[in-house]
Amino acid sequence: MPRLSVIIPCFKVQGFLRECLDSVLEQSFHDIEVIAVDDRSPDGCGAILDEYAARDPRVKVLHLPENVGLGRARNAGLPHATGDFLLFLDSDDTLTPGALRAVADRLAETGDPDVLVFDYARTYWWGGTRRNALAEVLGSTDGVFTAAERPEVLDLLMVVWNKAYRRDFVEENGFAFPPGYYEDTPWTFPVMLSAARIATLDRICVNYRQRRQGNILSTTSRKHFDVHEQYKRVFAFVDARPELAGWRPCLHRKMGEHCLDILAKPDRLPPAARGEFFRRTAELYRAFRPEGADLGVLGRSYVSYLLGLQAGRAGREGGRQALRVRRAAGARARRALTGLRGLRPLDEDLVLYSAASHQGLCGDPAAVYRAARELAPRLRGVWVVRDAEVAAELPADVEHVLLDSPEYLRLTARAKFFVNDVNWPGALVKRPGSVHVHTHRGTPLKYQGADLLGKPGARLGFDVPQMLRRADRWDHSLVANRHSELVWERAYPCHFASARTGSPRNDVLVTGGPTDFRARYGIPADHTVVLYAPTRRDYVRGGHVDRIDLARFAADLGEGHTLVVRLHPALATGPARGMGLAELHRRGIVVDATGEPHAEEVMLAADALVTDYSSIMFDYANLDRPIVVHADDWAACTASRGAYLDITAEAPGHVSRSYRELAWLFASGGWRDEESARLRADFRTRFCEFDDGRAAERVVRTLLLGESMPEPPGRVPGPAGARDLLAST
Repeated sequence: MPRLSVIIPCFKVQGFLRECLDSVLEQSFHDIEVIAVDDRSPDGCGAILDEYAARDPRVKVLHLPENVGLGRARNAGLPHATGDFLLFLDSDDTLTPGALRAVADRLAETGDPDVLVFDYARTYWWGGTRRNALAEVLGSTDGVFTAAERPEVLDLLMVVWNKAYRRDFVEENGFAFPPGYYEDTPWTFPVMLSAARIATLDRICVNYRQRRQGNILSTTSRKHFDVHEQYKRVFAFVDARPELAGWRPCLHRKMGEHCLDILAKPDRLPPAARGEFFRRTAELYRAFRPEGADLGVLGRSYVSYLLGLQAGRAGREGGRQALRVRRAAGARARRALTGLRGLRPLDEDLVLYSAASHQGLCGDPAAVYRAARELAPRLRGVWVVRDAEVAAELPADVEHVLLDSPEYLRLTARAKFFVNDVNWPGALVKRPGSVHVHTHRGTPLKYQGADLLGKPGARLGFDVPQMLRRADRWDHSLVANRHSELVWERAYPCHFASARTGSPRNDVLVTGGPTDFRARYGIPADHTVVLYAPTRRDYVRGGHVDRIDLARFAADLGEGHTLVVRLHPALATGPARGMGLAELHRRGIVVDATGEPHAEEVMLAADALVTDYSSIMFDYANLDRPIVVHADDWAACTASRGAYLDITAEAPGHVSRSYRELAWLFASGGWRDEESARLRADFRTRFCEFDDGRAAERVVRTLLLGESMPEPPGRVPGPAGARDLLAST
């Protein structure tokens, strides 16, 4: 008897069906069966299903004699399922890699609950991906619960396919799908309210395809009136069970919200049927109204409802108009400030700082700021932050100003110094006499600036001419090595001077500063910490590609090792962490350090670095600890983005081109052998040339205070044959 049964109803999805089936059958967890139901599909679905069944014994195919609809097709598959748990997957959706293994592990961990709720992401036909907005609900508990104990679980999308169900629980309660649209509603509410043990899995397991056309619920039809009958079934279920009577107010509210949401969608109902749908919804809402419940908009007429919609649209348009007025006023204020600049002297002691697009105290600017507070207390350092949320995370003694606020405009008109690692907003007009120090965000490996003009895919969303106009304001460009100096002068053909200061944020790596990272994450002192820090990919929309099975890598590292994962900062708030990383972190299999604001603290805690093409390798090399470059898609990355050097030929350590090679390097000890040390020494000589532990001091003394200070001595000349691939683009 298999552990999991996956029921897949199929109708007119031949273009998506193979991808769906492959996503299930190619999972790393194999103790499954697939019940595929051909709902009398008029296209090639039946033949595709038979083809898969012929080559994989785990696939069972049912060919229905007539089309019965999505819900009853699922019902047809139920008696054939023999697994401990049931999953339902729509045939145009897909499972994410590793999803079934995560589901099986979580089921075992929680003692086989009645229902396991997992996460999903919407994948759009044009390539975008958006994670479930209520994902935090799934990560707020470790144990099992009931809906009464955590009613917020009912705020999640009430569909059948984001859950696993204990088969005995389903059979004991006789749960089944009714005919018609919205058949998930009278299944999901009764199931969730009846379950004595619910568990959650904070992991994206399903890619919910948002088709451009062909989606049933996006089809204009009177079939959407079916939602009323489905809610009648929900209330009939509750009414037959007195112990569930307390749920009526909640279900009443959700019914109204659901029906009004359908009415608000422009592609659901025929225009002539919209008034009738409203009236039937209002009748249903009154019929099931709990005592004391407010009817709200459904207590009024359809005409009143339309007038309310028009008023809402007018209000939103008014809000947009007000925003336009405020923006125009801001532009006038900036112009006025610009006009006053010639009459108001610069504040010679005012330094404005920003980092990572105004996300707070981090990176090179933070290192310069801390050095300035110690070496030049007369300088007033003010941080520009994007919003009040970021401001709240700053230490109490750090002065700050919100971006585009009146105080921001006043300070930018007077500041002598600007220190940033990302370009300042375009509206900021550089005043003669002001000094802009650009710190960058590491040593460049991939193409930047003007070099992106020949890489249209990589520059998607980047206005290169605008980027260069902003770079025209730079006075000083900090560099950690001659390679960076050459790249920045090529990629940003502007009028700045390269400052051979070293990277301020790397001072702590050179001097070996303290970090409490291990203690905060409970990592044993005697463990070997392996940091895996992949970069984002330009050849896929969204930038995230799972190159390594993290659970497998953590297991292969073995006892006495801790795998720490830090994704690229651009992926920190997207769906990437929900594809398994957050769940592996919760289970203690890996440590997710993606959200750590200070990368240097993570690096200090690591005994080895595994990366692909991230600039973190240039920083980490200052620690003189082993580095492994995992370059299994180097050709694709260089074709899409371009690179200034062949990191596979001039690597800071051994290079793996497959997971097998990577695992072997650690199993054999090759990751820290003599050849690894030799490669690292050559790499450090070349790319850590100006990092001597005094970069922040050098910036403060020479660029802010105008004092003299010797340039960093530099290390021995670079290895013979080392060269930058600065070929013409």
